[in-house]
Amino acid sequence: MDNMEALLKAKIPCPETGIEVKRTICDICCPCTHCGIDAYVKDGVVIKVEGTKEHPRNKGKICTKGHASRQYIYRSDRLRTPLRRVGERGEGKFEPITWDEAYAEIARRLNAVKETLGPDSVAFFSGYTKWYRQFLHRFAYSFGSINYGSECSTCYKSAVMAWEATAGLYAAGPDMGNSNVLLGWALNPYYSKHLALPRLQAFKDKGGKIIIIDPRKTPATAKLADMHLQLKAGTDGALALGMAKLIIDNGWADLDYIEKYTHGFEQYKAYVSQFDLDRVSKITGLDPDDILEATRIYATSGPACIQESSAPLAHQINGFQNYRAMICLNALTGNFDRAGGCLPETITYYDQSAGYLTYEHEYYRSREPKSEHPRIGQERFPLWSKLVDEFQAMDLLRQITEEKPYPIKAVFACGMNAKMFPNTRRFYEALKSLDFFVDVDLFMTDTAKYADIVLPACTSFERGEFKAYPGGYAQFTNPVIKPLYESKNDVQILSELAAVMDLDDDLLRQGYEAGIAFMLRDLDVTIDQMKGSDLPIKVPGAHGDVAGELLEHGFPTPSGKFEFWSEAVAEFSQSHGLDPLPTYRDPFDDHIGDPAEYPLKLITGARIPNAIHSRLHEVPWLRSLRPEPTADLSLEDAERLGIAKDDWMEIVTPTGHLRVKAHPTSKIQPGEVHLFHGYREANANDLVSEVHLDPYSGFPGYRANRCAVSKG
Repeated sequence: MDNMEALLKAKIPCPETGIEVKRTICDICCPCTHCGIDAYVKDGVVIKVEGTKEHPRNKGKICTKGHASRQYIYRSDRLRTPLRRVGERGEGKFEPITWDEAYAEIARRLNAVKETLGPDSVAFFSGYTKWYRQFLHRFAYSFGSINYGSECSTCYKSAVMAWEATAGLYAAGPDMGNSNVLLGWALNPYYSKHLALPRLQAFKDKGGKIIIIDPRKTPATAKLADMHLQLKAGTDGALALGMAKLIIDNGWADLDYIEKYTHGFEQYKAYVSQFDLDRVSKITGLDPDDILEATRIYATSGPACIQESSAPLAHQINGFQNYRAMICLNALTGNFDRAGGCLPETITYYDQSAGYLTYEHEYYRSREPKSEHPRIGQERFPLWSKLVDEFQAMDLLRQITEEKPYPIKAVFACGMNAKMFPNTRRFYEALKSLDFFVDVDLFMTDTAKYADIVLPACTSFERGEFKAYPGGYAQFTNPVIKPLYESKNDVQILSELAAVMDLDDDLLRQGYEAGIAFMLRDLDVTIDQMKGSDLPIKVPGAHGDVAGELLEHGFPTPSGKFEFWSEAVAEFSQSHGLDPLPTYRDPFDDHIGDPAEYPLKLITGARIPNAIHSRLHEVPWLRSLRPEPTADLSLEDAERLGIAKDDWMEIVTPTGHLRVKAHPTSKIQPGEVHLFHGYREANANDLVSEVHLDPYSGFPGYRANRCAVSKG
């Protein structure tokens, strides 16, 4: 092998090999991550990826998904041209058309619905990826429709609602550097939130105590936890309320903090009084001594914080109140907005707290149309509509099929994935009944097969994008390769379509950079400055979250205080029966299945390291890590049912059934079954009810269903 062959084989960037290193971000996961990537490019093709060591977010580390970026970009089923459906919906039969033909047909058919039924009868939906969402939101409003929604209806927004209803904030984060104890609620950074792992390890190394609350044994419970409370699935709220009673009864509550900074404590105190230790032990399945010891450590060891995983608590029909019950522990112990506790986060852009403000929300809210109609889901889930300026997508299926309170006849979607919705089969049936459906995506997904027009998007490697990062950083990436085939980025599609449709919105029609310039107009940093750097740059004047600002100036709540009794929720007490206190409800009520017929409890939706929902199961490297859909069940239940490892087993719920490979394990408690989701051949959400939803948020019960299991 000569020297040149060796250089090429080693993929060494230099003039001789023609290999360049260009920097971008990985946007496979949610915006709270988006790690820096070094892309090795030769002849316009990405041949290798590494994490960017100098990037302040990931410091050179990338996960399995990021390492598979090349296979993701160059998947054989990438969409190449705009497509028009020529077969039945769901058949996947399409013909290629030009962009001009696609735009013309979309404009004609969306405007036809608008002219006959009104603009609100067109719904606009955003799935993955999320980078364009403000622009689609503005497009919907400029079109005249109040109906913009996203996968946030099933992701984490219930958690955001809980913070909003309790503290008036989007979120809060743990001040680990000044804390002594951390409650890790459903926390497993080895599978999700991996960028938190170094901070957690540093916290543990300095002597901090970590208590993890999770119904399963996970890598985090094995490697990080000083104590693991392995409670029964869905009983988190009862545990938090029981801890609250212990804190009050034992004199561990910070009464001075409570008197000065909270609202509704006496009502809260009266409610939690019924959650005595014996009752909570029976509900959660935990040893009373363990509950007492965990509570004592949390409440008496000095500053204590909570690091939760946002989705697991929210993905139950009692999820909103579970979350509120957990949040209230912060104020009860005086650990909210104080050093070492949980600090309020000011959101900069796309769920990131970066220490500076943008006009992200004004960009689309300034175009919000007046309408005589409620948003989709507003009548059924009014608290959602009060706290979230999107429609609740869990009511989209019902409104399409029932046409009440008004019909939805067209959907324009970017990255819609029906597999993430409960009872996916019914959602596909609803899509069949639409007059017109457009989907923009990277690949021909099962959902895209139901569309009339499918448009090819491109990845983060093929476009530029603005990002805000914690620590006061801002970045505007440059494309590292040209868009593949005839693909375009999502915002380019929206701005070009706005022009074709002659929408009265010059700013939207000007495209992405003009929109970002609008949002960043008060910052002392320009797009050109950011584009001139291949790393995030510090925004002048940015500052981190500071303890004590809310305690000094007041909370952005109706009472001006932290609310045990939520006035936002109280607004709907009489009309919808919502309780202003963080009440507990058994998520396994009989209405989700007769316990005699469905004796086991089903948990779905947990993350796995090689996938983000169903988006990466077709990437060969990643699929090889977990090639077949499996379900975890306890060793005791497996023996009782005569099921051995790798046996096929059938899981049945009142909603549906599927077959998966069995994985008996000691990590699952008797009486519970855990099923990873996202597999095309075994879609876990086919088992989840679309009817039984959290009345506060509209969220489905992904983590709490009844099921029966049999071999075969």
